[in-house]
Amino acid sequence: MKSVKRFLQNILLLIELPIYVAYVHFDKLLFIGIIALDQYTKAQVLNSMMLGESIPIFQDNLHVTFVLNPGAAFGILPYQRWFFVVAALILLIFAVFYYSKLKNINATMKYGGSITVAGAIANMIDRLGNGVVVDFIDIRHGFPVFNIADIAIVVGMFIMIYVIMFQSEKSNGVEEVRQP
Repeated sequence: MKSVKRFLQNILLLIELPIYVAYVHFDKLLFIGIIALDQYTKAQVLNSMMLGESIPIFQDNLHVTFVLNPGAAFGILPYQRWFFVVAALILLIFAVFYYSKLKNINATMKYGGSITVAGAIANMIDRLGNGVVVDFIDIRHGFPVFNIADIAIVVGMFIMIYVIMFQSEKSNGVEEVRQP
């Protein structure tokens, strides 16, 4: 009877442990997942398309278009490769240095930061490897072609701005810690 109970407890632990790890380390999983998805999609474009090739997904609204971007997100500041590499490295150093000091930070702010840094690192990988960034998401209507990392940077920044604007009044972006 004890062995059956112990066996069931072990099975339950095997089920709960990945859920617990995913919950506790969601920001890190999000960070790694964004970089992995970005690099995977860029590799697929590089390996299967010719530069300038465009494949319609939704005829006049969404295409996969292979372009090389020498600038920042959405093509701003072209040909400033080392500026962006240095900026991304400073952001990474800042994030690593302060991450351990931000234990009480609002979870939403932490996710926004993880998403933003992941996008910056993913594009930095391109700049260091190719000298340019691979862009491929083309929504037409005069909007620049972009990639997953660009989306991450913009979404992460919006999340952090939201927390600062609408949640900082309550807790300054930092969760309150009650003393016993």
